[in-house]
Amino acid sequence: MDIVKQPPVVAGNSFAEFALNFSETARILFTAGSVTHTLSRVIELAVATIEGCDFAGLFLLEGGVVTTPVHTEPIVAEIDALQHRTGEGPCLDAVAYRLIFYAHDLSRDLRWLHFAPLATDAGVRSVLALPLSSDSQVGALNLYARYPAAFGVDDRAKAAILASLASLALSVAHSHEDEERRAANFHAALGSRETIGEALGILMEREQITSEEAFDVLRRASQHLNIKLREVARNLIDTGEDPDTGNGRQR
Repeated sequence: MDIVKQPPVVAGNSFAEFALNFSETARILFTAGSVTHTLSRVIELAVATIEGCDFAGLFLLEGGVVTTPVHTEPIVAEIDALQHRTGEGPCLDAVAYRLIFYAHDLSRDLRWLHFAPLATDAGVRSVLALPLSSDSQVGALNLYARYPAAFGVDDRAKAAILASLASLALSVAHSHEDEERRAANFHAALGSRETIGEALGILMEREQITSEEAFDVLRRASQHLNIKLREVARNLIDTGEDPDTGNGRQR
């Protein structure tokens, strides 16, 4: 999907431009689909719609570890690695304190004494880090610029709106994936139940045993072969061979 800047039909009307940008941003994020696609759309929109942003990336907190799942340029991974290596930086602080951090000019910023000079040498002078917080994930949207004072008041306002929409869209994407996962697990469980039921029927008819005795045969074969019960049942259905319990079937 191509993400473009504001079409010219509303040029000159700042309110109309803002409303259309807001609407289009929401549409793109909430129709992205999966969590991965939503994350990619967030950073693409940041570069496309925020004037001062040269490149963007995301920090996500997963299992107590901060990761960088998506970024627009290789330099983002380099800058993120510097923050991880030095243990400091605006993006790490945005995740830790749930606040917006703006580095107006890293060459003069005294908050991150180890990270700032390294980032400046790498070609980044301005950083705007905004916290993300969905129902199931914590992170930060990180915007980078080659020049100092790159993010004006309007840029920071747009970035804050984007971060808020991104948080909501991520919650929706996570919920959707959770629902799909539950549905898949349900169908898998239903399929396993049907497979095991069919195998039990075969054993009961062939050996003239009860359902409890047939299930015990499958259980002992599962333990002996160290495979799941449904795999033992599937093998019986597919091949017709007696389950190998290791010491012969017991009626």
